[in-house]
Amino acid sequence: MKELLILGAGTSGTMMANHLRKTLPKKEWNLTIVDQEEIHYYQPGFLFLPFDLYKSKDVKKKIDKFIPKGVNLINEKIERIDKDNDTVILKNNTSLKYDILIIATGTDISPQEIEGMLGDHWHQTVFDFYTFEGARNLRNKLRKWEGGKLVVHISEMPIKCPVAPLEFTFLADSYFINKGMRDKVDITFVTPMSGAFTKPKATEALDYLLEQKHIKVVPDFNIESVDGEHQKIIDYGGEEVDYDLLVTVPTNMGDEMIERSGFGDELNFVPTDKATLQTTVKDNIFAIGDATNIPASKAGSVAHFEAEILTDNIMRYIAGKELKKEYDGHANCFIETGHGKALLIDFNYSQEPVKGTFPFPVVGPLSLLKETHMNHMGKLAFRWIYWNMLIKGKHIPFVSATMDTAGKQLEESI
Repeated sequence: MKELLILGAGTSGTMMANHLRKTLPKKEWNLTIVDQEEIHYYQPGFLFLPFDLYKSKDVKKKIDKFIPKGVNLINEKIERIDKDNDTVILKNNTSLKYDILIIATGTDISPQEIEGMLGDHWHQTVFDFYTFEGARNLRNKLRKWEGGKLVVHISEMPIKCPVAPLEFTFLADSYFINKGMRDKVDITFVTPMSGAFTKPKATEALDYLLEQKHIKVVPDFNIESVDGEHQKIIDYGGEEVDYDLLVTVPTNMGDEMIERSGFGDELNFVPTDKATLQTTVKDNIFAIGDATNIPASKAGSVAHFEAEILTDNIMRYIAGKELKKEYDGHANCFIETGHGKALLIDFNYSQEPVKGTFPFPVVGPLSLLKETHMNHMGKLAFRWIYWNMLIKGKHIPFVSATMDTAGKQLEESI
């Protein structure tokens, strides 16, 4: 029997386990997935927890609920990958041999990378919402917060779901309006980028939303430190932004075991071919989702599209065929704008977001680069799709893994 080993049972790893168990010959291949966690989190839901729009039970389920029959699940921490001997060593000193390895270990926040970010003020006046604990603690804080200077901040790129900090800012505006205290809250969005949106064309088209909502933007802010005592963040140029409540997205980094394995970039992301998803580490090692260093968004839609293409390439690799250079960086993201509305953007490596309709030309029913209630409903519906289709490896109709240009106004390049 040959061994295919998946590291990580998050979104990407779970999808690959489901895809491959259906396609790999059971009499020829054992399939194993390793993750130290026992809970699977619906991470897009962390955005809604602080505003009491979701409950804790809405965003977490047992990991083993989604691992298909015939896949061996090992709950153990990964120590390192011995690529030269095709072996993974676990924290308990168990060694796992593999013929093919898929790295799907994701990314996580690393607040320790920013001077002063951690301390007595962590989850007191400085919060994250990229972890379950952070989002839940921020919810408890917002329930009793009486107002002041709210600063929403991105430390550096890349981060998981690049639009999430902006969504948080829009939802905060809506939240405080609904509580009748928006006049008591000054909201500032601080970013290392030159604009609020990750794509320049989107910034150009959608900046009006920030003006409408009276949200100040501080661009090109490269944070050096957090001064928790005086409640301010400081960038390398000496610029300071004061806060009463700081909601930050710390540096995002790949799993520490990548560094222990002797490969990966300075942020522990795995060097990966952006079109085939085969790593440059070794031919029989592939990577998917947030664990890679490819220039695509670290988002669930990306992992979904990659999974379909990687499954095909794994089968081609086993058959000794040339891998398809098919993944084009396709991503689509809903952007909550508050008050029951949302935007939708669809893009890839070479094409920035444009206006149009999705997934069908003309009829939509979703609109691109336009605030609509239907887009908001699409965002909420995604939770059901996630739990019942996406991580189970089921095909989502009418949505292509590569970007479809039908229904998009490409010539306008909005």
